[in-house]
Amino acid sequence: MRTLLQQVAAPAFRGLHTISSTPRSPKLRCFHQTTLGSLPRKRTFFSSNQLLFISSRREETSSPTEDAEAADRPEPQQRTKPSTPPKRKPVRGSAAATLRLGLPAKQPKRSDGARRDTELEETDYRRTISSICVAQSFDMDAVQEILRFHAFELDPDGTEFDPTGVVHARGVNDGDIFVFPSGTVVAWSVPADALRSLATRQLLRAAELPHLDRLEMEELEFVPDETRETSYMRGEVVVLGTRARELGDDRLDTTLAKIAFSSGLARSPKLAALENLAIGYFESSKNSLNFLEGGLEHKLKRSSVLKLTGQLLSLRSQLNHYSDITDQLPDMFWDSESNLENYYNQISTVLDIRQRIGILNRKIDYGFENVSVLREMVSEKYGHRLEWIIIFLITVEVVFELRRVYREDFAEASPE
Repeated sequence: MRTLLQQVAAPAFRGLHTISSTPRSPKLRCFHQTTLGSLPRKRTFFSSNQLLFISSRREETSSPTEDAEAADRPEPQQRTKPSTPPKRKPVRGSAAATLRLGLPAKQPKRSDGARRDTELEETDYRRTISSICVAQSFDMDAVQEILRFHAFELDPDGTEFDPTGVVHARGVNDGDIFVFPSGTVVAWSVPADALRSLATRQLLRAAELPHLDRLEMEELEFVPDETRETSYMRGEVVVLGTRARELGDDRLDTTLAKIAFSSGLARSPKLAALENLAIGYFESSKNSLNFLEGGLEHKLKRSSVLKLTGQLLSLRSQLNHYSDITDQLPDMFWDSESNLENYYNQISTVLDIRQRIGILNRKIDYGFENVSVLREMVSEKYGHRLEWIIIFLITVEVVFELRRVYREDFAEASPE
């Protein structure tokens, strides 16, 4: 019996000892505590793939018959978005309201062909009137000598105008050039660069007080009309009647009309030069006004105030005395036909000459008011200085008088 127990118990005990002595392998732990955790992750593991998961389930559950029926059914129309109401077009302001407000009118859009044609028309100098102002005035005798020296034909149509009022010259390209004593040159059918070269180089010797750094240039368009004997303004375009020229080869009437229109156009660049001069004056006088605003009266100098006064007087004299800008009609048109006066007034109205002259005169008046205030401030400052000098001199005189009295009293008391 004992031998049987030993035979059974010995192997069992030996097996238990072997099991307990051998190291146990670590148990594998998965991310999910389920049997599915050991499987590879599917596409639907992340929440961003839910659409794929739903589509795959539909593919799995759909049968071949359903696929065939779905293929036979027409595709459903796409859901149309609710139609939005059409946008209302903005109301366009009238041209009259735009002009009253002083705003530039919006130009209509043009096609490429129209824009190209417009550029060609703008570059065609044969239909252009150009004017340029280069000096305060011209010496007309010197102008005639310079033009003759450069082979220009003077007064080719026999207008017999006084050369002190206008000099008419014609070049080899049949372009007309009119030189005015106000320092302005007007050219018909002459390239702009040729006019600029003539005014700033050849005629510069005849210029008095030139201002090449403040050149002013203006252009207008003209159209010849062979069916009319008279000329007129159509907007900003000069319609030049050339019927007499075409019938009898008489260019006198056409030349007279050109002189009238040129005389009116010559005032615009000259006035623009004076307007820019006034703008520069007000910019330079701003510092003096800022001194008063900041209470820095001691920085005002008499020399600067005198300089501002001289600039204003020169500007007003150039506008109202030394040129014919403000004249209602130049002297050379007094004994001529009435049509010339009409041409002169028409182009002056189109260029707003009278309104611009009035505005510039009002600006000059405002400048004189500022200068008068500055002059009073400077005079008051120098008056105070003179008062203190007088007080100092009186004080010195009193001291010397007291010294004299003291010495006299001391001299009288010493013998006693």
